[in-house]
Amino acid sequence: MKNQFFLKCIVIFILNLASVSYAEVYSEHWQREAFKIDVVKITQPQNLRLFLNDAKTNQPLHKFDAVQKQLNSCEKLLFAMNAGMYHSDYSAVGLYIEASQQKQKLNRVKQGFGNFHIQPNGVLAWNQNKSLITTTDDYAKLKFNADYATQSGPMLVINGKINPQFLEHSNSLKIRNGVGIKDQTLYFVISDKAVSFYQFAQFFKQELNVQNALYLDGSISSAYIPQLKRADSDFNLGPMIAYVDEQNCQKD
Repeated sequence: MKNQFFLKCIVIFILNLASVSYAEVYSEHWQREAFKIDVVKITQPQNLRLFLNDAKTNQPLHKFDAVQKQLNSCEKLLFAMNAGMYHSDYSAVGLYIEASQQKQKLNRVKQGFGNFHIQPNGVLAWNQNKSLITTTDDYAKLKFNADYATQSGPMLVINGKINPQFLEHSNSLKIRNGVGIKDQTLYFVISDKAVSFYQFAQFFKQELNVQNALYLDGSISSAYIPQLKRADSDFNLGPMIAYVDEQNCQKD
């Protein structure tokens, strides 16, 4: 029956939902025998940052614990996730803006090898007032003053609809992670089990009811979610997104 497997999973998800919050980070673990997903909800973008290279050596950080070492002593890392595709030297494949400085320009190439070029791809960007996820073509038309931005692909959900490029019954299953947005709330999602693009996008659409969602990567997908006792460190990573708690820092 159409969608039978996925819908059964959703019923079990609801019965086994575990959630925990810390500061402004709200985490959920959705679990079913064959389908496990962790979700981190961020309601404010102010404490979100992107990290790629060491501030002193300009060498790739690779790991979440290296991100913590970039922080001030009063700051605490509450969440981190790989945040976009990268080349063999760990530089970003597409647009990368860190602390208002553009390190890599928007990639408008539509044909090429790999998931990044499955169309449409898209951009996650934010500043102190607003967050957005949109297709690359739409982002190029905006005059958005981003403090941070990362480009990846493909888009999972576009204006409330699953990317039509995905095959519902695809047998290409991988660990995947991505991010969705609904009414300025960002949902960072990572699967513990291998899923198809369609299944992953369907979770964003049906359970999180997001307007737009962007695929960040697969296979190397990693997350640091201490609330859920998760600290992945198996792979060297390129761009990483992090939520930094500054509440112990004195304000002028």
